[in-house]
Amino acid sequence: MLKILGKLKPYWVQILLILGLTLGNVYAELFLPNIMSGIVNVGIMTGDKGYILAQGLKMLGFAALAVVCAVAAGFFNSRVSMAYGRDLRAMVFKKVTDFSLTEYDRFGPASLLTRTINDISQLQQVVMMGLRIMVRAPLMIVGGVTMAYSKSPELFRVIFFSVPMLILLVVLVASIALPLSTSIQQKIDRVNRILREKLTGIRVQRAFGTELYEEERFDGANRDLTRTGIKMNRTMAILPSAMTFLMTGIQIFLAYSGAVQVDAGTLQVGDIMAVIQYVMQIMMSLTMFAMIFIMLPRAIASGRRVLEVMNTPSSVRSADAPRHPGQSRGLVEFRDVTFSYGGAQTPALQNLSFTARPGQTTAIIGGTGSGKTTLLNLLPRFYDAAKGAVLVDGVDVRELELDDLRGRIGYVPQRATLFKGTIADNIRYGKEDASEEEIRAAARIAQAEEFISAREEGYDAPVSQLGANLSGGQKQRLSIARAVVRRPEIYLFDDSFSALDAKTDLSLRKALGEITGDATVIIVAQKVSTIIGADQILVLDKGECVGLGTHEELLKTCEVYREIAYSQHSTEEAAG
Repeated sequence: MLKILGKLKPYWVQILLILGLTLGNVYAELFLPNIMSGIVNVGIMTGDKGYILAQGLKMLGFAALAVVCAVAAGFFNSRVSMAYGRDLRAMVFKKVTDFSLTEYDRFGPASLLTRTINDISQLQQVVMMGLRIMVRAPLMIVGGVTMAYSKSPELFRVIFFSVPMLILLVVLVASIALPLSTSIQQKIDRVNRILREKLTGIRVQRAFGTELYEEERFDGANRDLTRTGIKMNRTMAILPSAMTFLMTGIQIFLAYSGAVQVDAGTLQVGDIMAVIQYVMQIMMSLTMFAMIFIMLPRAIASGRRVLEVMNTPSSVRSADAPRHPGQSRGLVEFRDVTFSYGGAQTPALQNLSFTARPGQTTAIIGGTGSGKTTLLNLLPRFYDAAKGAVLVDGVDVRELELDDLRGRIGYVPQRATLFKGTIADNIRYGKEDASEEEIRAAARIAQAEEFISAREEGYDAPVSQLGANLSGGQKQRLSIARAVVRRPEIYLFDDSFSALDAKTDLSLRKALGEITGDATVIIVAQKVSTIIGADQILVLDKGECVGLGTHEELLKTCEVYREIAYSQHSTEEAAG
């Protein structure tokens, strides 16, 4: 928790100002009961109206000082706490964007969303309350105790016995609430995850009629969170109720004890009123402390979760002393590469070696789960190989600057992902400074110009989140245009033609061939017709290379490739 609060260091000047204003507020409030005591003991008892007026004006002055200090402290407090939340969110966001897919898979998107939004909001609220309360409450308690003792040492004994009881109660409640707070944050993660799956998979759920099952699953997680929240709130409800009971009892006891002393002539009525007010100030300060303790368990749990993200190093980082290839061509080599996903019993890729040369097209084919997408993910370093090496222009990708490596690659993922904005914005995502002509040229090559021109807004036509207002083929073509616009040295197409009809597929591959003559092209495909003209075809089976050659060579030498080819075409068609 102290580490996460250490992020407040840039605001130390404003924090000191808040502390000074809070000190002024406490000083003014502590003198108000003392002045009132004098008005009652001297002014009212003797009927001295001049004294009452003079002390009343003095009392108004202290009250005005208390108000000004409180308002000013609240203003700076809100600025510091909101800026703290803003900066913390920015740091977590930057950290998450630096994660490799290994860390992203470990936390999961639902948990990362909760940690970035909900957990940081908890910390922000604690900072907002704590900056004033953690200073104001101790000062008010110490000042109240001092002033109450100066008025009546006999009545002060009540405070001496009641405060430890209250502190014990706060500690007991907080010890019960802390594990519940941790559990609540974890259950919020679960609700977020189920809700996210519900929203992103709504088409599948409706197609298979599983709405009732999803509702029951969400209802179960929601009720579980509700039960834990109720238990947490029920525990916390003990504190204010017990404090109210204790404060009422103290007031009654003070009034009774004070009446006895007034009757004996050892205490004045105004002093009783002052002591009662000081005791109430002390108790209210302890109540504010209790409010912090109500929030603190969840804030501690949230702080740990945020720190877990911040302290998790990315397994994929730029080299400390990056190398730069002497000649930039786009030559790709896999040398005895082995890779396993976390927790997997068998490697996704095993002892894989091949070379993809500039000016050539290398195709990768294999059954589902054979490691095709995993192979492509190793090249831009979404993951790093466990054994062996992936090289670009003779340099291990782990020794290259990440931005340099990824700047050489035009990547079209298996699942076409678009962003909310316009068509031009999504194509320009591949090259930030792309001109209008470059965007149009990329769209023509990707065979997207026809459907773009058919829209009234053209390249300014809106694209909804994840491209929900476009068909699968349209999304794939825009994803290809996004990669083409940067004219990279290496093109990676991960089953990027699956949603295209045969005519569009043929036209697209012909147009790509005209601009990729000097580039290295690696294509993952399911259809043999897409890769039949490739310079070399790599056949994967259970993560191992079982064939490497041209279409004609593999038909003769590779049983796995023959099965794939003959399952899609007749023997004569497959032979070409």
